[in-house]
This record gives sequence, structure tokens and C-alpha cells, in this order.
Amino acid sequence: MDTIRHPGGPLARATARAVAWNYLAWFLSKVLVLGTTAVLARLLTPDDFGIVGFATVAVAYLAVFRDLGLGGALIQRRDDVDEAADTVFTINLVLGAVLTAFAALAAPWIAGYFGEPRVTGLLRVLGLSFFVQSLGTTHLTLLQRDLAFRAKLIPDVGQAAVRMAVSIGTALAGWDVWALVAGQLAGVTASSVLAWVVIPWRPRLRPARRLVGPLSRFGAPLLGVDVIHTVVGNLDYVVVGKVLGAGALGLYTLAYRLPELLLLSVVGVLSKVFFPALATVQHDVERLRSGFFASIRYVQMFVVPVGLGLAVAAEPIVLVILGTEWLDAVPVVRVLAVFALVSSSMVADGDVYKAMGRPGILTRIAVLKLALLMPALSIGVQHGLVGVALAHLVTAALVKGLRGVVVARMLGIRPCDIVRAFGPSAIAGTAMVAAVLPVLAATEGAGPTARLTAAAAVGAASYGAVLLAMERRDLAALVGLFRAPNADQTRPTRAEESQ
Repeated sequence: MDTIRHPGGPLARATARAVAWNYLAWFLSKVLVLGTTAVLARLLTPDDFGIVGFATVAVAYLAVFRDLGLGGALIQRRDDVDEAADTVFTINLVLGAVLTAFAALAAPWIAGYFGEPRVTGLLRVLGLSFFVQSLGTTHLTLLQRDLAFRAKLIPDVGQAAVRMAVSIGTALAGWDVWALVAGQLAGVTASSVLAWVVIPWRPRLRPARRLVGPLSRFGAPLLGVDVIHTVVGNLDYVVVGKVLGAGALGLYTLAYRLPELLLLSVVGVLSKVFFPALATVQHDVERLRSGFFASIRYVQMFVVPVGLGLAVAAEPIVLVILGTEWLDAVPVVRVLAVFALVSSSMVADGDVYKAMGRPGILTRIAVLKLALLMPALSIGVQHGLVGVALAHLVTAALVKGLRGVVVARMLGIRPCDIVRAFGPSAIAGTAMVAAVLPVLAATEGAGPTARLTAAAAVGAASYGAVLLAMERRDLAALVGLFRAPNADQTRPTRAEESQ
């Protein structure tokens, strides 16, 4: 079976360009976040990051209810879009206000749970982000729905830039833990303001009652998935903070941030493109199948070298980015890099479920993942931070295997066809590791910057050479999507109509 065909016509080109713009926004944002992390790691202590981490975990758990899955319902909807957007905006605004109030009321209890009184004030200020975000969430959803990621780049990058300026500036001024809070709140505010700037749509506080039911019915399973994913995604922080303390949580937070920035965030970036793109061909199984295979081949080209490179060169990477004070994070980063690589594989399977109108599958898989992760973390934490990371890795591998079987059945393909789609990147990645390990060994006595530079150069050259030899035709086809004539573009988006 031919495991990759390019869906022809305007949709393929629109999707490719959307991926490119979204990747550009992601790249610029993550460069800013990585730069922010590198500076703050030298200005603040692991305890500082850990204390703010307590408040951040609470915000993450509350944040799952700020949308109720209505954003996904708005993207999937094909009619009455303007009325649906007004409805979603109004509901989000109410939810934002409620969550801000709830965070203020629950702050003392959460601080008591972690045994850190300072969490009370931090959480009350961070809670303001719920209402601020609700002002721009629907605008960003409409940009995503229209694949208008060139316009969406402005609020995405603006948020990271403002967060960087405020957090570093206040840290230099001696604000300590409050520097992290100030930066996060300022970034959220910038995102909402810029969202209103780039899209001309103006909401009316007149929800259409007849649409509340259909939107809620589609969004409810997505909410269930979001709840479980939030529990799963933050359970390790709760366990580490409660059992091992603020210092360990701070160390784990930054160890996790490296693979999160470089790999895990790729899943969210691509899903923002794949879901609306696949939703437009939701009744064409052949095109869904083709898009799914294409996503595997092309995504793996980029995530495999990053994931393997981070695992192999973890020591010089940590020393260059975070500094010597964070050297204990190296073994944790190695395991989490492999975990992130596994988690970043087959990123479009969940979007296939949603595009076909069956988001409930994600809920059931998420419940299973939570059931596996809870005992794994309880065992892993007994072996320290590396044990926690290994618990994540084992759970992710089992769940990804199951998801592959499920999506194969839905699309009428064989699981072995999915495995073969990973072949070229896996072979090129193996060649890269084989070339990089001797370089790291030979430069053992050199500085971390020199070691990292040498390893990156050899790794990129070896990976690129092998991949080019195996995938020359598909790489040329990918480039061709961006060179396609503009005459075949899809209809103008709301943002483009205003320009």
C-alpha cells in the first residue's frame, strides 16, 4: 500500500502554508521562551520555580473549564458560524469571570495542601488570567478555523515577547517568584489585545440559544478529554511537589520544559492546523487516510532529530541553556526527551477522531491513560525524578500503540502500514546518533558550547544526508506545496479580508 499521497488541490496547499506559518509562530515563540528560561534560570533558584509551579498546577487544572470544548465545536461547525462565535464568546466570558473568582477563593486551601503560604497571593494574581484570556480566546479560535495562521502569528509571538520582557525585567529588579507571575499575566494580556487587532470580527453578547445544545453536545466529549489530559499532564507536578518538595519540583519543571518546548508543543501546533483541515474533508475517508499518512511522514522528519539529539546531547544542552546549577536535571532530560519523542509521534490520530465526529474515542483512551499513569507515578516517584520520567515514558508508549490500532481500524488500514511510515526518519535518526556519539566522546574535555556546536553540526549533516537520500521525492513534493500558484488559494480568511 502506498503510505503517502498528497491530497491535491487548494486544501493541501492551504494546509501546508498554515503549517508553515504556525511553525514559524511556534519557532519564534519558543525561541523567546527558551531565551527567557535561560536567563531566569540564572537569576532565580529551583525553589523559586517550584513555588510558582504549585500555583501554575492549580491554574492548569482550573483552565480546563475555561472553554468547555466549545472552541473545537466552533472549528468543526460548517453553518451559522457567526452566531456560533457570538455564543461561544459569551459563554467563555462568563466562564473566565467565574474561574477568576474561584481561583481567589480556593487559593488558601491550595496553599495549605502544598504547605507553602506564598501560593495564596501568587494564585490569586494568576487567576486574573482566566478572565483576560476569555476576551481573546474566540478570536484565536476563528483564526485557527480559517487556517489564518499568518495573522495568528502576531498574538502568539507577541505573547512570548511581552512575557519575556516583563519577567526578565522584574527578575532583574528583584521580584523573585513574582517575576514569573508578572510575565505570565502580561503575556496573556498581550495575546488577547493583539487578537482583537488582527481579526476584524467583533462579538455580540447575544448567544443563540438554539446553538447552545449542538455546540455543547460536540464540545462535551472534548471537555472530558481536556479534563483527563490536564490531570494526566500535571499529575507528575503534583506528585513531585507533594512528595519531593519545591526544590525538586523546580528542577523537574525546567527539565520538562526543554522537551516540552522543542517537541511536545509540536503536537499542539500541528493539531491546530490538522483538525480544521481534516474537518473540511470529514466525509472523505480516502483523503483523511492520505492526510494522516502524510502527517506521520512529514512530522517525523522534524521531531526525530530534535528528540534524539536532546536525549544524546542532554549534558551540554543543559549546561549551555540552564547553567551548572541545573546539572542534576541531565538524566531527567534524557528520559523525558525519549518520552516527548514517543508522544509527538502520530500527532494527527486524535484530529482524525474529531474530524469524523467521534471525539468520544479520545475520552476513552484518555481514561485508560490516566488509569495507567497513576500507579506508574506512585511507583516511579519512589526512585526520584528519573523514576517519574520513566513512568511517563512507559505509559506513553503503551497508549500510543493502542491509539495506532484504533485509528488504523477507523481508516481501514493496517497497523503495519503506520509503522512503515516511520521508517525513513527512524533510519536517518539512527545514523545521526551513530555519528554524534563519537563526537561527544572526542570533545569530552571541551567546553559545553563547543561540544554542542560540534554535535549539532555532525548530527544535522548525517541526518539530512540520509533523509535526503531516502525521501528526495517527498521532500520535493513538500516544497512544491509552498510554490503552488496563488490562484488556487482557498477563500480569503476574515483576517485577510481586513488587510
